[in-house]
Amino acid sequence: MTARRAAAGGLGVVLLAAAALLATPAVAAGGRHDVVTWAASADRVGDGAPDRGYRMVVHTSVGGSDPRIRLSNAFGDRPLTLDSVYVGVQKSGAELKRGSNRALTFGGRDTVTVPAGEVVLSDALPGGLPAATNLVVSLHTPDAAGPATGHGMAMQTSYTTQGDHTGEESAAHWTDTTGSWFYLDAVTVRTSAATGAVAALGDSITDGWQSTTDLNRRWPDYLARRLRQAATDVKGVANEGISGNKVLADGAGQSALNRLDRDVLSLPGVRTVFLFEGVNDIKAHTGVTAADMIAGYRRIIERAHTAGMCVVGATVGPFKGWSEWDTAAEGVRQEVNAFVRSSGEFDAVTDFDRALRSPYDPERILPFFDNGDHLHPNDKGMQALADAVDLTALDCADRP
Repeated sequence: MTARRAAAGGLGVVLLAAAALLATPAVAAGGRHDVVTWAASADRVGDGAPDRGYRMVVHTSVGGSDPRIRLSNAFGDRPLTLDSVYVGVQKSGAELKRGSNRALTFGGRDTVTVPAGEVVLSDALPGGLPAATNLVVSLHTPDAAGPATGHGMAMQTSYTTQGDHTGEESAAHWTDTTGSWFYLDAVTVRTSAATGAVAALGDSITDGWQSTTDLNRRWPDYLARRLRQAATDVKGVANEGISGNKVLADGAGQSALNRLDRDVLSLPGVRTVFLFEGVNDIKAHTGVTAADMIAGYRRIIERAHTAGMCVVGATVGPFKGWSEWDTAAEGVRQEVNAFVRSSGEFDAVTDFDRALRSPYDPERILPFFDNGDHLHPNDKGMQALADAVDLTALDCADRP
């Protein structure tokens, strides 16, 4: 299948090369391109702190060469200076594999200043970056202040320190922990031009809430594992979920409509947007109707198609038993799901409602998949969602 691909340039990310990374022979530029291997939606994460170091652990999906990282100051109100940025491979905790930690440059310089509201890409780091690698990005901010940009609910332990210890492979100075990522929002690799990625646009279920921390058991992680074993050209997975996020209204992060360009359409190599979002709009009881939701979905579909991407729509899962559930919200959910299933406006459909619901009470999550709050799946439920995805649907053909 010939994949649809965004014509806009890559938002690549320069990231790492590590000890375990073997040098990759040069390949003709025409046969390779940049593909996102990891991403997290940008949001405000408190205020920046001066002379602070962050050592962040991220898990790659697709392997390749010449990694790059993207740094974001999307929510900053002043320029952000990073005077030291390294990438390495995790050994255990904050300790890195010996010889893997390497300095990144930006336009050939060790220091980079990210303007308020902007992102920057690192230079490519020669070498290979395998799939399923725990990549570690260490950075230091000498004078950060004001709103900080990052991703609040990482479901991954990362590390912080005072002072600049980015070049150290030891964990000795990295004794404080954090459950958030700071200033980093994407990593890319260079790989075959036939290889593409899918970006999962969603809320807390996509973000991985209630999955097991540090084990990469969000449903997009399970999807990435399936893709690595499958005979498909789609290998990269970008998790663009934000807990509490809505399609239509800002609140827990910017709405899906307002963050679509930055978090999804700008990512290199993405050929498919996987849209699984809407329960927070519905259960909030703010007057949002099914017609409002459908209009929001249509705007996302239109913008993704304009960018050359396909859109897979997922039905909204059951949530009876959650405190905000009532029959009115359930009616909106059913109407929205009927549109997703039968409108024909999505390039493909995945029925997450069917994958999660109890056969005895279809308005509830099957207890085996329920983490206990009747909205969020546990690890088994996350795996069931990934297993419900038709992998061939992610490799969309060109539209007429």
